[in-house]
Amino acid sequence: MRMSTWIRQHVAALRALLVLTAITGIVYPLAVFAVAQLPGLKNNADGSLIEREGKTVGSSLIGQRFTDADGNVLTRYFQSRPSMAGDGYDPLSTAASNAGPESIVDSAPDSTGLLTTVCARSKAVAELEGVDGNRPFCTPGGVGAVLSVIGPRAADGEVDHPTKVVSVNEFCSVTTVPFVAEYKGVKVECAADGADYSVGRIVPIRGDAPDRSAVPPDAVTAGGSGLDPHISPEYAAIQIDRVARVRGVSAEQVRALVDEHTAGRTLGFLGEPRVNVVELNLDLDGRYPFRS
Repeated sequence: MRMSTWIRQHVAALRALLVLTAITGIVYPLAVFAVAQLPGLKNNADGSLIEREGKTVGSSLIGQRFTDADGNVLTRYFQSRPSMAGDGYDPLSTAASNAGPESIVDSAPDSTGLLTTVCARSKAVAELEGVDGNRPFCTPGGVGAVLSVIGPRAADGEVDHPTKVVSVNEFCSVTTVPFVAEYKGVKVECAADGADYSVGRIVPIRGDAPDRSAVPPDAVTAGGSGLDPHISPEYAAIQIDRVARVRGVSAEQVRALVDEHTAGRTLGFLGEPRVNVVELNLDLDGRYPFRS
């Protein structure tokens, strides 16, 4: 190949590179940015930011925690659903727990499975809101009601004549009285820290809790992203009396505000009705300021 041909090919390639760089790296981004600034699109393009008195206080698309510096609930606010994103609602650490329905055994008092996490959250929400937080497969103390039944197994895997029964999520360092006294005639023991009871048949105990708890599912489970700004109308409803009492207004006034911030299913059939907690709490501060 002659040198002049080689040079022409490389000059053509360089021209194509410069033209495509200008189109895709400059013209196209500027065009998209310009379109995004049109009325009706600008708010979404800018991140749906919420401003109050000239300051950005949040986004309608990203949830927030409404707690103090020590993680204690600020009772004057509606509470968001749990979050696994960093320390909670960290946009730089969006994440889920990845725990599934088989996560029912705790490895230690401070290392809990999904079942105990749900039970503990339900108990805490119930105490805060003054409702019944009992759930199936949860002990009154707020841990998973799960037994390890040890002994010879029948052909179907059942242990008809256990030699030992352990409440695997109630540790002897925390309690000495398991949630149930005996199982199939054998006294139930509390679990020793660090002990492995997987040799036994793991048996969840349903108890006498109602099928549907007064504490709704979104109050005890985290969203997939950890940034969900919404809660269900059911979760908002059990918080109304507390918020109204703390702010010194009527429950009817707070309920009317919740209704204003309740959106229906998208297009009438997608998803579920939802309440935007961030926007609701900001309007609460505007209409019914908290006075300590």
